[in-house]
Formats: sequence, C-alpha cells, structure tokens
Amino acid sequence: MKIDYVIRGGYVLDGSSEGSLPVRADVAISGDKIAAIGELSHLRAEHTIDINDRYICPGFIDVHGHSDFVILADGREDAKICQGVTTEVNGNCGMSAAPLYGAALQQREAELKELGIKERWNTFPEFYQLLSMRQLAVNFATLTGHGNLRASVAGYEDRPLSEKESVRAKELLNESMEAGSRGLSTGLIYPPGVYADTGEIISLAREAAARNGIYASHMRSEGDRLIESIDEVITIARQAGIQAQISHLKTSDEKNWGKLETAFQRIEDANRNNLRITCDRYPYIASSTDLDAVLPSWAFEGGNKMEIKRLKTEQERLMRDIRAEHPDPSVWEKVVVSSVITDSNKWMEGKSIKEISLSQGKSEMKCLFDILLEENLRVGAVFFTMNEDNLKAILAKPYTMIGSDSTGRSFDGITASGKPHPRGFGSFPRVLGKYVREDSVMELGEAVYKMTGLPAQTFQIDRRGAIAEGCYADIVVFDPDTIQDTAEFASPFQKPDGIDYVFVNGSPAVYEGRLSGAMAGRVI
Repeated sequence: MKIDYVIRGGYVLDGSSEGSLPVRADVAISGDKIAAIGELSHLRAEHTIDINDRYICPGFIDVHGHSDFVILADGREDAKICQGVTTEVNGNCGMSAAPLYGAALQQREAELKELGIKERWNTFPEFYQLLSMRQLAVNFATLTGHGNLRASVAGYEDRPLSEKESVRAKELLNESMEAGSRGLSTGLIYPPGVYADTGEIISLAREAAARNGIYASHMRSEGDRLIESIDEVITIARQAGIQAQISHLKTSDEKNWGKLETAFQRIEDANRNNLRITCDRYPYIASSTDLDAVLPSWAFEGGNKMEIKRLKTEQERLMRDIRAEHPDPSVWEKVVVSSVITDSNKWMEGKSIKEISLSQGKSEMKCLFDILLEENLRVGAVFFTMNEDNLKAILAKPYTMIGSDSTGRSFDGITASGKPHPRGFGSFPRVLGKYVREDSVMELGEAVYKMTGLPAQTFQIDRRGAIAEGCYADIVVFDPDTIQDTAEFASPFQKPDGIDYVFVNGSPAVYEGRLSGAMAGRVI
C-alpha cells in the first residue's frame, strides 16, 4: 500500500466516545482514507509530519451550517477550514439549497444575484450537478428546509396547506431525501415556516422518519415561549417517530434566563421515555440573523415585495406590535447591524440601532424601517440577549453538539464583507480553548466527541468523525495548550491559533498553520 502521509509523534483523540482519552500513536494516510494507527516508525511515506506531542483528532463536523448558497459563489470556506471544520451539515432553520420552485426560488433571487450566481435550479440533483462543476474545501451534507417545501407549494401565504399542496410537499421531501438529504429542518420564526401548525410538521416529519431521517428545528420561540416550543419539538418527535435536534438551544432575553433548568428537564424526561432529543449550540452569548426578524410574522406574508410595502405603509401598526414584543427601549442597544449591501450604509456595520438612530436624529423604530427599506431587507444583525452561565450549562450537556450557525466565508473575495458574527471564524477552537482549557466546562475528549463522533452518529455520516482504519482521512492536528479563537465582533475575519494541520479526504487543506489551497471536499 502506498502511504502518502504519516503523522508522527502525537496523541490521538479518536472521537469515539465522550470519555475518550488521548493515546500516543502515529496516523498513516493512503489516498483519502486512514490506513494505519499505532507505532508506525517502520512505514515509509511520501511525506512525514512530526507534530511534537500535539493532538490528532477527527475533522470537526459543523452540525449547523448555512453555506447552502455561498458554497456556489466561493467554495474555499477559509473560515471553516482554519478552525478545523471538514464537514458541514447545511439546510438548517427551514432553509436549504433545494427544492426551489415558484415563490421559493423568487425569494432567493436577491441573495443569488449578490453572490454572482447566474445558474438557477429546482432540485437537489440539479444543485449537486452545479457543485460538481466547482471545487469545495469542505464536505457538504444537508437537510431539507421546510420553508423550501412550503414556499414551493403555497408561497408565503398565512394559511393551512391544501390536501394537494400537502401531498406535493411530501413528494418534494421524499425526492430530496432520495437524493441524499439527512432529514427535515424547520425555521418556525421565519416565513413561511411561521405559518405552519404542528400537524403540518408532524405529517412531513413522518415522511422523513420513514427514510430514517432526523428532524431539526429552529423553534417558534427561544425566549418567552421557550418551554412551549420545546414541548412542540417533543410532540413532533413522539408522534412522527423521529429523532429531533433543537437548533442553537438558548434562553433569549434576561427575563427568560431562569427557564433553562425546566428546558433541560423537558429534554431529559423525553430522552428517558425512549425519544432521542439532541441539540446544538455555538459558544457565544450573542445570536445573529436577518434584522427583519424583529418584525411581527404578519409583515412577512406574501414575500419580500409585500414586506417592503408594509414597511412603507403600515409603520404605526408595526411599531405597536414591535413595542408589545420588545417593551424595554434598551433592546436597541443590543441589536447591532452586521452587514448591509449598499456602500452608503457601510458605516453602520458594527453599530447598534441605538447608535445609528442617535447619529441620524431619528427614533430607533424609524431608523429600523429606513435601514430595511434602503437595503431592500438585506441586513444582517447581531443580538446580545444571552447569559454566559446558561451557555456553559448548555455546552456541558451530553446531548449538545457544536454548530457555528454560520456561512462558510473566505478571507478575501465575494464572501469577505461586513462584520459577521465571529462564530463563523472561531466556534470550534473557542470551545477547546476557552470552555475546555480555561473554564473546565468539559473534558477535552468529551468536547472532541461533541464535534466529531456524536455528530457523525446523529446525522448518519458514514466513516467520518473518527480516527479509525478505513475511515476517511478528515483530520485535525492542534495544540491543546495554545488553541483559541481570535475573531472578535469588531474584527471577525481572523484565523484561530493552535491549529496546525487540517486534512480533508486525505488532502492537507491547512499545512503548518497556513491554508494550502487544497479543495478536496465532497458532497456526502
């Protein structure tokens, strides 16, 4: 057997269980697979890498990616590769790369044009065909977005699906899963998912369960109705007979921080009663999504054109409903604009709505509406609403995996814009540096398992997430004493420290701490 690389002189954390301990061993790579593990001084290889007591572990699996469209614009994903991510699970929060029919495709037009993507497609096989003509740095896996299904059959109308539409949505889900989707995701604060009742989701989740898929949900509420939303996830899991994943589990807004123990109790009671409920979380206390997420759900009905019309003609009603949901005026100090599309408003990036409103001499609400209108709704924002102690408690749970909740950006080119949340640049090294080494929230082996073996099992990713003979050579070499994130909210485009080598399918994407330019990722 031809050996391409031998990684020598390190300690292996194989990702097989939360109690894994580092073992002194070498790792040999042949082609795209791990060929041997152990004392391998007798092997001759094309390349020998002496890592001087650093650690070898499986490539990290980002269970909550949002690279569905940017991957077509720039497949390098520097920010993911540099933090050790070798596989992404995309299609989260009810939005995936396919299916895209009718209103679902129309709603994506602005983003596709911004990214310079000229091709259009309807199905996952068509999307995968486009990916095959590009090069990818990271392995691509996906869920099917419920928002795609609903928008493809019924647009953005606030009403139940007809029987015919329901049948068609199931057909589209089954076609997607036949093409390789891992299951169904929902985004129940976003249009059109916000218009679906529990029964609609159960019906679709049963289809996913029949194909051994998973149900992942951005729940209806992560704050005031957190417990009711967790109960809904559990109901769906029970009635559909499906494993469920709670996306980015959190307690949003100070008045809801005390609900965490009840949330844990609900999840753990369900697991004791023969369900499997897991979750993911990024290691930061600020969230990020589109700025218009602060609007009431009725504002979204009919799609972007109708939303823009309401922003112009129904401001009094919008103000009334937003104040009812966010009565504390200090909320605008905690909402920070992260990205805009017009050059004239670039100065707003990194500033809070409060700061922008003061500089413009407007009320916060007027400022909000004007930004959304000027930017044609294409505004990203960061929301500082969470609690550090709760974050640590969530990360410590054995059913929590790590997900960045981010797109895969590069350090130059079309994706290198704005001030995006630093979670896209530092989530995985931040867990190992801050929450393992500094704060002792969990042991190193447990953290690696939550980033590798547990995600591979949960999302049925074959022969990845493990250092074992015959597994794909997705490998990270890091220094446990120096690994840390360096990205900050004010300056997010920063490479982490302490990650020296990253292999994807046997090719070194990071070599001696530097990006190699290798593009060995695959659709899986």
